[in-house]
Amino acid sequence: MSLLLSSCSTTLEVGTYKGYELPPYTVLKQFEQAELRQYAPQLVAEVTVEGERNEAINAGFRILAGYIFGANESADKVAMTTPVTQTPAAEKIAMTTPVTQAQVGQAWVVRFGMPKQYTVETLPIPTDTRIRFVLTPPSTRAVVRFSGFAGNATITEQTQRLDALITQQHLKRVGEPEIAFYDSPFTLPWNRRNEISAAVEEYESEVH
Repeated sequence: MSLLLSSCSTTLEVGTYKGYELPPYTVLKQFEQAELRQYAPQLVAEVTVEGERNEAINAGFRILAGYIFGANESADKVAMTTPVTQTPAAEKIAMTTPVTQAQVGQAWVVRFGMPKQYTVETLPIPTDTRIRFVLTPPSTRAVVRFSGFAGNATITEQTQRLDALITQQHLKRVGEPEIAFYDSPFTLPWNRRNEISAAVEEYESEVH
């Protein structure tokens, strides 16, 4: 049986989750605990860290949280948004400080979305030079949602579920899956919102 439940409105959703601003996206199709979404460009702050996945998300979160809580040249606070995302980096990075090294381990990109009222020019300048500001391109993404602890085994299982959905919809994945965490570590497991998503595109038709 198909996972497709309904086709949805293409109205851009600019909403909140538990009072925190969400990235702007349109729901194109809705499935059972899954969606096909069209994301608009978003300004994000990101940092690349290296190490085991759980350690990397915690290290990246601390760096970015420090920035939005005032570790910047003007000591301004920037409103928290959700989710925090984690994606395998495309390539390894050179040694810097304190959690990266050249030849060993997996590099991860950890991101916070910046509130929509900011531009690169108006954001406070970070005091930590590892932080970069990036405007993400528009993308169509397949997304699966799950609750509980996002451990490695669960992430592997949900990534397989994501790939099955992409195949069923006659799409192909572009790039690495992204893990999104919407709730604080203190949230009870069954109340947590987690997602695995990936950019997708249609297969090109063969020309005969």
